Formats: sequence, structure tokens, C-alpha cells
Amino acid sequence: MEDLNRRTLLKTGGTLGALGAATVIAPATPWTWSPAESVPGVGSGADPKGEWDPEADAVIAALLDRGEVPKVNKILRSWTKNGQPLPAGLPADLRDFMEHARQLPAWTDREKLATAVRFNQKRGTYLGVLYGFASGMMSTVIPKEARAVYYSKGGADMKDRITKTAKLGYDIGSLNAYQPDGEMIVTCVKTRMAHAAVRHLLPQSPHWVHVAPEKKPISQADIMVTWHSLPTTVWRNLQKWNVPIAPDESEGFLHSWQVSAAMLGVQDQYIPASWSSADSQAKQVLDPILAPTPEGKKLADILLGLGYNLDLSLLSRGVLGALTRFMLGDKIADWLDIPREPVWSPLLETAWGPYVAVREGALNVGVPKEAYWLFDEFLRQFVLFYMSELHMPINIEIPVINNPKYG
Repeated sequence: MEDLNRRTLLKTGGTLGALGAATVIAPATPWTWSPAESVPGVGSGADPKGEWDPEADAVIAALLDRGEVPKVNKILRSWTKNGQPLPAGLPADLRDFMEHARQLPAWTDREKLATAVRFNQKRGTYLGVLYGFASGMMSTVIPKEARAVYYSKGGADMKDRITKTAKLGYDIGSLNAYQPDGEMIVTCVKTRMAHAAVRHLLPQSPHWVHVAPEKKPISQADIMVTWHSLPTTVWRNLQKWNVPIAPDESEGFLHSWQVSAAMLGVQDQYIPASWSSADSQAKQVLDPILAPTPEGKKLADILLGLGYNLDLSLLSRGVLGALTRFMLGDKIADWLDIPREPVWSPLLETAWGPYVAVREGALNVGVPKEAYWLFDEFLRQFVLFYMSELHMPINIEIPVINNPKYG
């Protein structure tokens, strides 16, 4: 089952990425989180709802206005490795931005990143399930995120969007994520540029403007809401399941995500310095804003239907819905009109805890071995499906239009 670790992150990470790495809602409550809890421990304390990514936004908006994005996308298809020089032919302003954007933050700790690799290897099974059914499906009840995804170009083809945005989840869990032969830096830079394009394009969509409470999407607050739907949500569940994790691996996992936030253009003053700081920020910016929207319900329906035509007996819409209900709770499942599954829902509720304990070597009796096999077999088939659907290479591109289905 541990072979889930990297490929599971690719596609279940994609599920979350399809609804996670693009846009998120800003909190309705005043910003009170202190920069003293951030990585640098200092900051202006400015409300991140009013902060975006001016460096990236100016460059990408200029590219779009000049009609150069198609050419740039073609050129950048060959840029795939962190240590690879930027390809020739890029506009000078874009090249300058990318050379700066590809630099890791000064506070990056390579030893902690190496420890994160060990954590991902050991906990790949849990991470895959949580990224897919906690983080991924949570994205559909983050109102701003759901609306932005639905009306942006990616909303027109969710399977394609999942495949492309999956790279973030895959690359951060890879053995060489931030190494010269890895791809995480490239993925972050390309994602950051895609975000800037969405910020420029979505305000031109009358459909998005009609439903969006903000004038421009993907603020610094929005990105951090998505961030919390990923590592913070994963960490909360691992704690709830009593998964024993060594302190250095805990720090390493957090650090890998801290670096990713910085590489996506988040200011250091908004990146939590510890898990307790992350939890306190999430309680302000993520937990209170979860709510259903028509767009989110449609996206959830699309995601749950991706496995509908499979010949895998265990991978059914009912099983996917049961996992979503178990991971996110009855309230959110009811928001998304996910029915309670008569077999898998009670099985998950009664056997998942002992299943985790058995995997951790803490318990060997109490649940029939067939139940454990069902969990493992489902997870195995889930990953096999997503692996079979994966088409390499995956290339993240700068969008030039919104969802064409909505003008």
C-alpha cells in the first residue's frame, strides 16, 4: 500500500488542485492573526484580503494584453526541471520575473525538506486519502474558490484541470521535489503565473462578476485558505486518528508546505511558523467560511462522477461519496447532496480508527481482517485508476480565456 505515496499525491492532489490551487474565499471576519506567528515573526499586519501578487500580475496582464501568451506557453512546455535554464525566446519582462520567482526563500531548510520526503514515504496512504477526500472535496464548499473554478477556463473541462493542477500535489510529495532534477519549483512558478492570469481574466466574465463578492480573485487571504485546506486539514485529521509522527517529520512536512506557499507568491508574514499557528489562522480564515453554492455543488457532482464509467467494482460513486462524508462530516456532505451510503458509511465510521491503529502496529484485534482488506483494496484500485488516466507530460499553462460555456 505504501506505493500510494507519490502517485496518489499526483491525482488526489489533482482533485484538490482542481479546486484548490486556483482561487479561494477571503474571510468575512476582520483579520486579527498576528505576524508574530509567521515564519519571520514580523510583518505589517496588513489584511491579506487586500493583498494580491503585484509583481506577477503586472507581467502576466501585459503578456495577455500583448497577445503573447500562446507563444509563451509553447516555449515553456520544454521547461520542466528546477535546475533547467529558462528557454530562449521569452519576453524580457517575463524572463526577469521568472528568474526571481524561481529562487527558494532565504529561510529554506534543506534538511527539513529531506525529512519531509521520509514523512511522505511513510504516510502516503493517509495523505492520498486526505488530499483527495478532505482537501479536494472541501474546495467545493469554499464559495469563492468554487465560483472562480466554475467560471474560469478550467471549469469547462474538470478532468483536464485535475490532471494539470495535480502536479502540485504530486511534486511536493516527490523524492526530489525542490532539488535541481525535481519539478516543484517549476510547478509553483507556472501555477503562480496561471493565478495572475485568472486575476486578470475573471473580472471580465459577467457571470463571475454577477456572483462574486470581490472585484479581483485570488488574494493572499484566498491562497492561504486553500493552503489550509491542504496541510492544515491533513494535519488535523492525522491528529484525530492518533497517527504517531516524529517531531522532525512533523516539522519537515510543515516546512515543505511553507516553502510552497512562498513559491506561490504568498508574503512571508502570512505563512504560519508552526502547526499551532496554522491551526489558529485556519480557525479564522477557513473554518467559518465553508458554505454551499450552486457552483460548488455542480463541481462536487463532477468530481464524484469521474469514476462512474470505471470497471473497478469498488470504485463507485457511492464509495467516493461515503469517503467524502466520512472525511468532511455529515453537514458538508448534506450541503453537497451526497447521500449516506448504506454499506460503506457505517463501515468507515466503525472500522477506520482500528484500521489506522493496525497499520500503526498499535492494535491487532477487534475488526475482521476482511474490513482492512476492503480499505486497502479500495485505495489500491483508486490509485490504479488515476494512474491509468494520467497522460504524461503534464503541462501547466497560462490561460487566455474564461470558461467558454459562459461567454
